[in-house]
Amino acid sequence: METKLKRISEISQKNPKEIFTSIGHLINKEMLESCHREMDKDKAVGIDGVSKEMYEENLDENLERLVKALKNKSYKPQPSKRVYIPKGNGKTRPLGITVYEDKLVQQALKKVLEAVFEPRFRDCMFGFRPGRSCHDALKRLNNIIERGKTSYILDADIEGFFNHIDHEMLIKCVEVRVKDPNIIRLIRKLLKAGITENGEYKETEEGTEQGSGCSPMLANIYMHYVLVLWFYKVAKPQFKGYCDIVIYADDFVCCFQYKNEAEQFYKMLKERFGKFGLKLEESKSRLIEFGRYAESNRKIRGEGKPETFDFLGFTHYCSKSRKGNFRVKRKTSKKKFRAKVKLFTEWVKENRTLRKKDLMEKLNVKLTGYYRYYGITDNFKAMSSFVRKVERAVFVWLNRRSQKKSYTWKRFYDILKHYPILRPKIYVSIYEM
Repeated sequence: METKLKRISEISQKNPKEIFTSIGHLINKEMLESCHREMDKDKAVGIDGVSKEMYEENLDENLERLVKALKNKSYKPQPSKRVYIPKGNGKTRPLGITVYEDKLVQQALKKVLEAVFEPRFRDCMFGFRPGRSCHDALKRLNNIIERGKTSYILDADIEGFFNHIDHEMLIKCVEVRVKDPNIIRLIRKLLKAGITENGEYKETEEGTEQGSGCSPMLANIYMHYVLVLWFYKVAKPQFKGYCDIVIYADDFVCCFQYKNEAEQFYKMLKERFGKFGLKLEESKSRLIEFGRYAESNRKIRGEGKPETFDFLGFTHYCSKSRKGNFRVKRKTSKKKFRAKVKLFTEWVKENRTLRKKDLMEKLNVKLTGYYRYYGITDNFKAMSSFVRKVERAVFVWLNRRSQKKSYTWKRFYDILKHYPILRPKIYVSIYEM
């Protein structure tokens, strides 16, 4: 099966105009069984309550029944269970938990679509793509600003991107490369499956449910045609100055040499998105002067330091190297910093009754994950501040194990000699591509 998918990728790579009309048969028992092996057994269950272990009890029978339903077009996905997870700004993000069998179908569909579209996606796209990470997006952005002729940054935010994807427009985007009626029919069914919230069924007339297996792939296809190709083939050729773009899922930053062209693009962008059912969130979208000349230009005008912008959890700001050359630096954004401090503090509170040795070991595992993301060039100071906040949370909640105060700071630091809290470390160099 992997060989067949690889062959499709090769054809897609070599022939940009190739249209795939017969690939639905690849979603067969072999592929679905492979998807089953890849599934995380600890994932939340959908409305039918079926887990991976339960489905596996009669795996052959279940897969044969599923394949038969797909072939005779009687397969009907069940509604997703809507849940909400907290965001860093105090708001919540809706997620859809699909039933296990639908997860298998979505994972298989994702593999097929990925084989077709992944070779055609541009290098500026990083979200939910194999072998690409947030750090890679940050490295590309850093390179564009420091080595390109960037003088202005358009920091844009799409209002509810995943929730407002137009289904018919999305289908048209898919049909640019895929015209297999079985694949198109399957996508339509998954998009229209609906959700259940507090036991009440709701139809899904737009959007692609976050949390579903193929949602990121469909979102990338939409972004590819709505923004990326349009940027490089329509917008960019109209400008005389330098410009480029970096995209991670629905989050993107545009870099421009000239202010008037950045302003022109902003207007064009709003019109473009409007045609596809999308809208920029004006309160979070802004154009700022940023780059190697921003500090000196603003100083001449008496406007103070250059403005900053946030992208992928980091605040980017203009600075200088030790030799006095222009550098972009980054630190953990205030919003993410506060959110992570709150998250770690809650975790310490909930686990304060553990043995000190176990508490510190588990805490260090969590800190390792934090450092591996935020441990990037120039961010050591912010990470050090973060671990001090965590250290204080441990001190406070260990003292609340009983009504009587258990530890002074001196005694607490003596304990840390035996069970040390992991210190910050830079894991990622922004200049290693």
